[in-house]
Amino acid sequence: MEQRRSSQSFKRKELVGKLNPVCLRAFKAAADTAKLRGNPYVELVHFIEQLVLSERSDVQLILADAGVDASRLTADMTRAVDKLPYGATSIEEFSDHIFHAIQEAWGLAGLEFSVDEVRSSHILLACLKTPVLEGLLSKISGEFDKIDAQAVIARFADVMEGSLEAGAATAVAAAETPRRAPGGDSALAKYATDLTQRARDGKIDPVVGRDPEIRQIVDILMRRRQNNPILTGEAGVGKTAVVEGFALRIAEGDVPPMLQGVSVRMLDVGLMQAGASVKGEFEKRLKAVIDEVQSSETPVILF
Repeated sequence: MEQRRSSQSFKRKELVGKLNPVCLRAFKAAADTAKLRGNPYVELVHFIEQLVLSERSDVQLILADAGVDASRLTADMTRAVDKLPYGATSIEEFSDHIFHAIQEAWGLAGLEFSVDEVRSSHILLACLKTPVLEGLLSKISGEFDKIDAQAVIARFADVMEGSLEAGAATAVAAAETPRRAPGGDSALAKYATDLTQRARDGKIDPVVGRDPEIRQIVDILMRRRQNNPILTGEAGVGKTAVVEGFALRIAEGDVPPMLQGVSVRMLDVGLMQAGASVKGEFEKRLKAVIDEVQSSETPVILF
């Protein structure tokens, strides 16, 4: 029994490793949403909802092309999530339907598009072409019934024009770095979030009551020696809020000249570990990130 569970876990890690950066972020955000709402399981609706919310993603372009009512779809997904069991203090597991969707999407990516990386369009189209998953989408919202999966596949290039998931350009536009990870993708763009850019884009809310901690970070970074601030504490105490507040200060120019123009990146260790089942793969990814930081023309601070 234990061996079977271990084998299943390995297979799931392999599947997650096939996701492109947009899908990986949606996968993680789905888990975060389930945890915040007290849902014991991460369900397909959590994952699909995050894909729908991903800006300039394949899924958003498919929905627009099919004439889907975005407001109605959002309301339907919210109602579907509200109906899920709640009150759990931790997530027990990801739903089998999520991994079924990823597996079908991976197959679709290879058969229809001859690629090995799964995009959000592959996931949505695979769900629509798989009876069990299509039934789940229909229960979530009738708006999904407006999408003709085969028609989208036939016009894929036209429908996906302007998507951030096109080719190796996925999420790289927001973070230009001179050195790339193996395969042509930016390791920083793939495994880290550019908080300063998010702050400039108005995607980070003002941080209140963290001025002393932010000033302390600035003071430490300005030192000639021992200039690595360390944020410690239990989950939920506000470590991320402090870093976001620091990024906001940089975006607003409210930092010493030495720190102006610095890029603050939040490293996602979960993304780096996803699919890194081969010995040395995690270390290889970490080295690619470090190499990009060291060779970047713009100073980078990793948290």
